[in-house]
Amino acid sequence: MTTATGRALPPKTVNAAFAGFLVSCVFAVTSIGVLVGTRDELVDALRASGTRMTEEQLQSAATITQYTFAGIALVIALVQLWLAFKLRSGRNWARILLSAFTALQIVSLFVGEGTATLPAYGGALVAGLAVVASWLPASNAYFETVKKAR
Repeated sequence: MTTATGRALPPKTVNAAFAGFLVSCVFAVTSIGVLVGTRDELVDALRASGTRMTEEQLQSAATITQYTFAGIALVIALVQLWLAFKLRSGRNWARILLSAFTALQIVSLFVGEGTATLPAYGGALVAGLAVVASWLPASNAYFETVKKAR
């Protein structure tokens, strides 16, 4: 399907993938909130690790860890959001990057020794479904059409 200007409109599969990646971004931002709520558990884990930090140092390390991971999660969500818009506009490189990032996201769930949160699992599931939708035949045809139009 094309517009009056001759530009290809994304099929339902690409729109579904786009929506899925938007939802996955919401899950990523939600995981930041969950991380902030686990401060006491983080301090306890640091204390149990046998470290010789004072209480003030433990609190500081927990704060630095939380801000670091929250910043990383926010950057990842923003990059994923940007790539989702590029995907919807027919950029195949964005589809490839989103597929790779989603694979890393799913693998990270199994590497973190059970530290993943429910939002992390939800975001990975939705992103995985979005990747599948972005590689369906209708999506492939759309990306090929956009490529030929350039």
